Amino acid sequence: MSNRGRVAVGCVLGLLAMGRLRAADDSGRDRLVAALLGATPLAEDLQALSDRVGGRPTGSDANRRAVDWAMARLADAGVTARRERFAVGDQWLERSARAEVRGDGLSFAPRVAAMPFSISTPAGGASAPLVDAGRGAEADFTRLGTKARGAFLLVEQDLLADVDGLFREYNETSAIEQRARAAGAAGVAYVSSRASGLLYRHNVAIGAANRAPMVVLEREAAMRAMRLLRHGASLTLTVWIDAETSTTASAENVVAEIPGTNRPDEIVLMGAHLDSWDLGGGTLDNGANAVLLIDVARQIVRLGLKPSRTIRLVLWNGEELGMRGSFGYVQAHAAELDRHVVAGAVDIGCGRVTGFYTNGRPDLVPIVDRLLAPQAGLGPFAQVDAPVVGTDNFDFMLEGVANLVANQESANYGPNYHASSDTFDKVDLRQLHANAAVVAAAIYAFAEADVTWARQSRADVERLVDSTSLKQQMISFHVFDAFAEGTRGRRR
Repeated sequence: MSNRGRVAVGCVLGLLAMGRLRAADDSGRDRLVAALLGATPLAEDLQALSDRVGGRPTGSDANRRAVDWAMARLADAGVTARRERFAVGDQWLERSARAEVRGDGLSFAPRVAAMPFSISTPAGGASAPLVDAGRGAEADFTRLGTKARGAFLLVEQDLLADVDGLFREYNETSAIEQRARAAGAAGVAYVSSRASGLLYRHNVAIGAANRAPMVVLEREAAMRAMRLLRHGASLTLTVWIDAETSTTASAENVVAEIPGTNRPDEIVLMGAHLDSWDLGGGTLDNGANAVLLIDVARQIVRLGLKPSRTIRLVLWNGEELGMRGSFGYVQAHAAELDRHVVAGAVDIGCGRVTGFYTNGRPDLVPIVDRLLAPQAGLGPFAQVDAPVVGTDNFDFMLEGVANLVANQESANYGPNYHASSDTFDKVDLRQLHANAAVVAAAIYAFAEADVTWARQSRADVERLVDSTSLKQQMISFHVFDAFAEGTRGRRR
């Protein structure tokens, strides 16, 4: 998201070798799975969160209402829950954004979304020549030469089809923005990677360190501008951005807890982020999985199940700002991280759960295989032992805690990601129920299985960073420097 001799409970590999991996409480797990596959308030909850609360950026009134709503739903279900406040650090909210393209006797006003951590412009807007930056590759900047300095760079993007394309887009835009800063560009205007006028928000790669206006232009109008430029037109782009920023903001995570019986000090954690961007209803990213966890907690309590280990189901805030809520959690709970058996995240919409990323912990793969085997009818499942950055497993991985991320089929997640189309009507409710059953089975199995393993050391985490794609992912998400400086992640 080892040093395997530091925790007295010992090593799972030895238990596996001796064939002593105890099965989970089959009766409790099977009852829980059956309940989640049946009629529950899941759809009602998701519609309320999506439609009545809506998009809920951290720091907004809607975000605070979402926390109140989640606490109320958990209380109605008889689930013990608490609010945990954390420091957001750099917070960003768009108040308004608009743009105008002018030149050669024409003008038009494309719809625009400011990128999170774009700067605000003066009241009169920020104007600069608009230039064709192609795909923003090195060769494009070489072609532009000095024309990039002081200009808005119009960058073309492919239409986004799936999650693989999404991660490719993140990596490419991070590199593009580095080149733009080096070239002295006035700002970047991306051609939207979504059709039919859809807008969306992606963070500026360097976050609050950004000092330029950065926007996404609706695809059809942006491509009009691109064609004009490629036919020799001289164009100017003016943008007006009004953004609210803060370096002292705080927000709240919602932590639901089902106390353990035999091993209450050992914790199995699963989380999903409650915050979203504001252009849609924040349904696929990530309201669907937030209400999934509320439903899991509800059914455990309703069925009177008593897990051996404590189960924590956390609705994170600040995820879209750089996984700030889960970072706040590992700071606040540093003294008990050794006792976190596993920490997981569910954050890829409502496509079918196909297994879990085990994030550079190969020792977890056979365990997850075995614990999911009783739910084979909801599979097939296959684990992927590769580290994943971009959701709330991240700081647990840096802290050496065994961590999982649900791997899901792309379904319609990519095209609606962070977009105005991320709304309740996009959800496959039948699949969401099935996903709830799979996630619940994994949680409950970990809470019951007679296994545990040690937290990794700083040296182990550094080896993972150096030997996998983890470092490049961290650079793309602008979190590597904090790890290298020792302000984020395990220190020894």
